[in-house]
Amino acid sequence: MQIPYELALGWRYTRAGRATRRNGFISFISGVSMLGIALGVAALIIVLSVMNGFQKEVRDRMLSVVSHIEIFAPQGAALPDPARTLAEAKQNPNVIGAAPFVAAQALLARGEDMKGTLVRGIDPALEGAVTDLAATNEQVLNMLVPGEFRVVLGGELARSLGVRAGDVITLIAPAGQVTPAGVVPRLKQMTVAGTFDSGHYEYDSALVMLHHEDAQRIFRLEGPTGVRLKLKDLHQAREVSLELARTLSGQLLIRDWTQQNRTWFAAVQLEKRMMFIILTLIVAVAAFNLVSTLVMTVTDKRADIAILRTLGASPKSIMGIFVVQGAMVGIIGTCVGLLLGLGVALNIDVIVPAIERALNASFLPKDIYLISKMPSEPQSSDIVPIGVISLVLSFVATLYPSWRASRVNPAEALRYE
Repeated sequence: MQIPYELALGWRYTRAGRATRRNGFISFISGVSMLGIALGVAALIIVLSVMNGFQKEVRDRMLSVVSHIEIFAPQGAALPDPARTLAEAKQNPNVIGAAPFVAAQALLARGEDMKGTLVRGIDPALEGAVTDLAATNEQVLNMLVPGEFRVVLGGELARSLGVRAGDVITLIAPAGQVTPAGVVPRLKQMTVAGTFDSGHYEYDSALVMLHHEDAQRIFRLEGPTGVRLKLKDLHQAREVSLELARTLSGQLLIRDWTQQNRTWFAAVQLEKRMMFIILTLIVAVAAFNLVSTLVMTVTDKRADIAILRTLGASPKSIMGIFVVQGAMVGIIGTCVGLLLGLGVALNIDVIVPAIERALNASFLPKDIYLISKMPSEPQSSDIVPIGVISLVLSFVATLYPSWRASRVNPAEALRYE
């Protein structure tokens, strides 16, 4: 099959030789444009992959403590029929685990130290089915026996109070009891059974877990305040929440994990979007370097253009030659950038430690950051738009110089040849 001469000439001009100083300079500018596009595309892929990795790491640490969906009664009251709510929730095919819980706020005191805490009453036998934290701390949580009033504290909370396993602390419930002397807060001495570390400071510094029956006695509840669910696919939490809202009996509130941390996820998405825009400008600058490259090529090839026109080439064909030349630079640069970016993003766990050893530095110190290794998660939803935008910008940059080439007057171009 015969290749169109526009494509053949465009590819030949892309590989411009260095027979003259001018051709050599044009080839250099073309190479710089290609390299700029490649580096811009690679930077976009690497940065967005690292941001995806950080988001996944923080989300996984968050979901080790927070369940995918919570069903609870309004105003912190006890569920009217916990057994029925559990049974109805498990009937949904997307639900793979369910457990009752009691949620409340209280003060935790030891000596003169006092901390505000989030109290979570759990069933140790079922909690492992809804959170990874319970599954990894099963031995400690099994020490929460009803009637013995034991608690498990977040590691940061335990360190701030200076307590460890076996110590006695005082739990102060917010609602007091009325006596002839006035309202007296309800106090209960609890024994520390152990601690946990989820890797998420917000929960490690404030969460207290105890058996749900003990929590019901302390807060004077008739039963659990809600049910926690784990799903097959955490990304379907919103859809499953809407399904449960239609199928569950009674006046219940439903909240999924994206609603509990909406502000954080919105901030991450905004930061990722702005980073995408900023780095896309790098690709745009490199792509529009093609304008100067093609303008110089058109000036250098005026005689060639005039000869082609006298041989019968149409302005459309002349324009197509230079569009092919610019598009080839954009395609090659984009492909090289995709390969380079994916190569770095998929091997960042090897590359970053090597750089740290070479520089004798640590980019993510363990004592400062939650994550000590650089995470990376390339996603097709980021990579495909990057490639498309790069190709589109490269194509747009070729239009004006190619149009100028199609307007060259053969007589004027050959006058001094």
